[in-house]
Amino acid sequence: MERVLLNKVTYLVERLGWTVTVVTTDQKGREPFYAFPGGVKIVDLGINYTDDNNKNPIGKILGYLKRRRLHKKRLTELLMQEKADIVVSLFPSESSFLPQINDGSKKVLELHFNKFFRLQYNRSGLLGLIDSWRTREDEKLVRKFDKFVVLSNEDRGYWGDLSNIEVIPNAALFDGEDYSSTESHRVIAVGRLDYQKGFDRLVKAWDIVQRDEQLKSWRLDIFGQGEWQDMLQRMIDELGLQDSIKLNAPTKNIGQEYASSSMLVMSSNYEGFPMVMIEAMAKGLPVVSFDFKCGPKDIISHGENGLIVKNGDIEALAQAMKKMMLNNEERRQMGERARKVVNEYSEEVVMRKWITLFDSLVDAK
Repeated sequence: MERVLLNKVTYLVERLGWTVTVVTTDQKGREPFYAFPGGVKIVDLGINYTDDNNKNPIGKILGYLKRRRLHKKRLTELLMQEKADIVVSLFPSESSFLPQINDGSKKVLELHFNKFFRLQYNRSGLLGLIDSWRTREDEKLVRKFDKFVVLSNEDRGYWGDLSNIEVIPNAALFDGEDYSSTESHRVIAVGRLDYQKGFDRLVKAWDIVQRDEQLKSWRLDIFGQGEWQDMLQRMIDELGLQDSIKLNAPTKNIGQEYASSSMLVMSSNYEGFPMVMIEAMAKGLPVVSFDFKCGPKDIISHGENGLIVKNGDIEALAQAMKKMMLNNEERRQMGERARKVVNEYSEEVVMRKWITLFDSLVDAK
């Protein structure tokens, strides 16, 4: 989300000369991972929702309610001062009260997940009841915004008949002219090491792949960091896969890593829109992916530029990877077709949609 925001802000500031303020809640003095262009005003409200993450369920609820009141107060003061034309919420923290702030701006809600993201953890007890209730409340909330932006046509279908909904996918910056030859015996996966990305499922599938003697020369590189790092490394060690799987730190030169790989695998439990997928495909990588919500159905043409298998079917994921690895010419052709994603997800194409949306809101004021 931070990278998508950076790309969008950079385009608006450097290409169009717009004035942009970025508002955060939990920065705690840390510098952004990506440097924003000069002239962008960055304001942290110091709410620090994450300070309650380790509390018990009751403590989390009480802490959230207290911090949300503070959030509303400070954000209201800021918006009254800024007098912006358009205010965009990236969901969810301020979205519950943002439409109530009468600062004269048009309000846009931008969902970087999908409708069911609160339910993906299958939590039980009080937190599970709250997840279900908040999902139902989301359906009411999105109607209060001037525009509600989702990332895929698949997700749009889940929200029903909304008059304010728009589909605008994430744009990817396709840097450089180095493309994958799909000849290296290297598979790549990219993302946070947490539940959402499902790398535990990928490790299990890779264990099946490595039982095939023809594929012993292949390697899997996972790029990311997160709370599951130690757990994933233990899985790798216990399965005896430490010579064929490596957990790598995030890199700002991920394009080079795509170009030196032969396929991308996505094992996510859910996504809003998998930007990793279109970036890798733009570098000529075919994709093997679970059919998670949402993204694969919008991006992958099964059998043309990648392979999609039933979400959660680890054996099927392994077999799809094996098929891709064992068929060099088919893999090469899929990689060539994968590069055509730039026609739909380039920065110019996507930002034209955003500018059209913003202009329509300003004209309606």
